Amino acid sequence: MATARNTPQDELATYADQAARLLKNLANTHRLSVLCALVSSGRELSVTELLNAIPLSGSALSQHLARLREDNLVTTRRDSQTIYYRVVEGPALKIIKVLQQHYCSTAQEDD
Repeated sequence: MATARNTPQDELATYADQAARLLKNLANTHRLSVLCALVSSGRELSVTELLNAIPLSGSALSQHLARLREDNLVTTRRDSQTIYYRVVEGPALKIIKVLQQHYCSTAQEDD
């Protein structure tokens, strides 16, 4: 029985889809703000801390966090009733750090 193989075109389409989803998230100013807040903090943040850092309603922030989770850009950890968020290691984290170097005057540069 033959197994289906991915062609280079299939792989390219998959990578293009992943990149497009990442760029769509970064193109949304609220989701970009969430990612920037998480990266700038250097640690995971609770929903309450994110609400204090980003001028959004709780329900709006929740929807943006759900989208970021769905696209595997953030991950969560629960401690009792508190949920903590952090950016997943990968392209999003690297891109946010580059954006901070260019657009945030308080961003620290890595060696």
